[in-house]
Amino acid sequence: MLSICALAAGCGGGEEPAAPAGTESAVATFTNPVYQENFPDPGAILADGTWYAYGTNNTSQNVPVMTSPDLVTWTPAGDALPEVGKWAERGNTWAPEVIAADGGYLLYYTARSTAANLQCIGVARSGSPLGPFVDDAAKPLICQADEGGSIDASPYADADGALWLHWKNDGNHIGEPTHLYGSRLSPDGRSLVGEPVRLLTNDAGWEDHVIEAPQLVRHDGKLFMFYSANAFDKDVYAVGYAECDSPLGPCRKAAENPILRSTPAAAGPGHSFLVTTPAGETWLLYHAWPPEAIGSVAPGRQLWLDRVEWVDGRPVVRGPNVEPQAMPR
Repeated sequence: MLSICALAAGCGGGEEPAAPAGTESAVATFTNPVYQENFPDPGAILADGTWYAYGTNNTSQNVPVMTSPDLVTWTPAGDALPEVGKWAERGNTWAPEVIAADGGYLLYYTARSTAANLQCIGVARSGSPLGPFVDDAAKPLICQADEGGSIDASPYADADGALWLHWKNDGNHIGEPTHLYGSRLSPDGRSLVGEPVRLLTNDAGWEDHVIEAPQLVRHDGKLFMFYSANAFDKDVYAVGYAECDSPLGPCRKAAENPILRSTPAAAGPGHSFLVTTPAGETWLLYHAWPPEAIGSVAPGRQLWLDRVEWVDGRPVVRGPNVEPQAMPR
């Protein structure tokens, strides 16, 4: 009868035999950009194991949506918002983001208000992250007409389930300063609660005339507000962040800003969206121009993905990176 020792690998203190040469499992990798066509201002959500990404309008779709099993391989999946709200006109549908709320999904988007002739923010609902989302409101959710309009809405759900919204007044549209605002949302996510709070202003040199594209995230118990700044159609566009004491501030900009800027491979990286994978990894989706095609319609602003590492509690973006990277987990 064989002893248990004879059947057990490594029994008796001896070393296990080495694996034959060439049998090591290969690590799957990817290279940027992860989507080579125009897909500006990405926002994303994970639902039932599938990633959904939403982008600014193209020539035929108000809110183009794509799906992916892994954040790397993206497949176009139609128009998430076939019809804008009755307060808006088609076209100029910018920077959509989606959150699970109100028994389904809410899409916050920017569109041109017919009454104000300015970009304003609306909210639409769907039972599916693919849509179709429907905005049945008679007027925008937010429209700061005296500050140039309102754009770039980004919803945030805190650990206690409270909903918050952050956005930017479109001050640069009228030659005025731009600010990032925050407000609590009602439990159904359809209206603001209380007066909006001004959190950040374009007062740093690298930001120049505009800050925009806010996104609030929580990491290790701390709140971080990621944002983009400077001219979106030039290579000076870049990403920075601030640390915030609460969803309504106060917020303090990081001394090391910007943390993502142009390289010879990618121009004007920005309008980022940070995601956390099921394995706990942090990645940044963002758009960037090919350096030889800044301002182009095709290929336009391509979709990039880079790893974010937390060094001494602060985010460090390893990009724009054109080298092979291990696939997200």
